[in-house]
Amino acid sequence: MTDEAIAITGIRKRYGDIIAVDDLSLAVKTGELFGLIGPDGAGKTTIMQIICGLLSSYDGDCRVFGYDCRRELRKIREIIGYMPQRFSLYPDLTVSENLRFFADLFRVSPDDRLKRTERLLAFNRLAAFKKRRAGDLSGGMKQKLALSCTLIHTPGLLILDEPTTGVDPVSRREFWEILYELRSEGVTILVSTPYMDEAQRCDRIAFVHRGKVMAIDRPEQIITHFDKTLYALTSHDLYNAFLSMQGMGAVESLQLFGDRLHFTTPSFDHVKQELDQRGVAYTEILEIEPTIEDVFIQMMQRSLSSG
Repeated sequence: MTDEAIAITGIRKRYGDIIAVDDLSLAVKTGELFGLIGPDGAGKTTIMQIICGLLSSYDGDCRVFGYDCRRELRKIREIIGYMPQRFSLYPDLTVSENLRFFADLFRVSPDDRLKRTERLLAFNRLAAFKKRRAGDLSGGMKQKLALSCTLIHTPGLLILDEPTTGVDPVSRREFWEILYELRSEGVTILVSTPYMDEAQRCDRIAFVHRGKVMAIDRPEQIITHFDKTLYALTSHDLYNAFLSMQGMGAVESLQLFGDRLHFTTPSFDHVKQELDQRGVAYTEILEIEPTIEDVFIQMMQRSLSSG
């Protein structure tokens, strides 16, 4: 098996006048848990659909385990599992019946189907609910069932498009524990997510914006891409502080982060002086280490300012 599960070179995809993916190249290593990070409309879903062979009209080259995504679709579809944002479970079928349906769809033999169904029900903690209708499951359990249906034919590459969006925090954590187990068994995983805490869980991540890759690196190394000194301000009246700082010439960037303001400035003393002159009350201002989200916002702002 090749060292690269996914190899994309110079992909460009248009929808009319809209460029969804713009001369994009990236590689995902075999056995890697790789994250695509970006806002809605960044091009993440289009990238995944190209990899799965759902889109064939594009420029550039895309390969999965060495197979061409245009010319060798039959082989590729045997070795990948794709879970789109809205996975279509059958609500009137039980958990077991949904698994059987997808096993038959992928032509899994009866003996293998029984073994894999039992394993997946135990693996995803759904054994106690195998007779429950899919429509009666919680959001987190539906996602686990959708993942099980995706895994029924034991794919070597798993492609997940924002699988935890709208799922409660506990179910999100359990879902990622399952992904870790799959990776430990040798499954390559490509996952897109809007959550920066999930980005931290990946082996490597790619920041995608306007169809372009802005950075690819390990999460702990992505932080080194932030090239400014970052400060955090806390205040009992955070919103008023935010409005006041928006009009300060010395403030280069300003973002609300929970109960704090993150900002950069070439003149820290100037900012403190302006805060005092405007009567803005604050508890403290500290120099801090940037987060992945800080880095991503900085890159997005530069991308937007450059046109």
